[in-house]
Amino acid sequence: MQALVDRIQKDGNILNGDVLKVDAFITHQVDPVLMEEIAESFYQAFKEAGITKVVTIEASGIVPAVYTAQKFGVPMIYARKSKSLTMNEELLTTEVYSFTKQVTSTVSISRKFLSKEDKVLIIDDFLANGQAAKGLIELCRQADASVEGIGILIEKSFQPGRKLLEEIGVKVVSLARISSLENGKIAFIEGDA
Repeated sequence: MQALVDRIQKDGNILNGDVLKVDAFITHQVDPVLMEEIAESFYQAFKEAGITKVVTIEASGIVPAVYTAQKFGVPMIYARKSKSLTMNEELLTTEVYSFTKQVTSTVSISRKFLSKEDKVLIIDDFLANGQAAKGLIELCRQADASVEGIGILIEKSFQPGRKLLEEIGVKVVSLARISSLENGKIAFIEGDA
């Protein structure tokens, strides 16, 4: 998706050689026009899959997931990293390691929001090692829901996440694929949409 690639080139910042900061337009301040374009790209990629739910993990995946769910006309569910007092029903839970935060979190979704009738599209902002998406697949499988695909805004193709997800057998569509962040420069390979 050229608009996303252009925005990464313009406003993305490399930290510590392998972390890409996109807080000016995705992860802190959000560009709603860009989010609409991102949602349209995911819709075009998965419109034949019969999607009934869009699932993400808090926090940075929520905005693109909401826009995508709106495009499909279906609910969006986000896995919570901490249990609130109101989450007293049966929960689907799993452990997820965050590459960026260097921490493992227990994430949960209420069982009442996912069922075996659901066809799920997982949306996330980044794909690096694939642990967040793998955790979301696990939550969906606990509910016997079918994961029809994973939509990723930015994939770090030099890390093993895509291979892990493809080995699980889930279709991955990444809008911007980064082949390298070496020497302070962002290098891209062709995206999936």
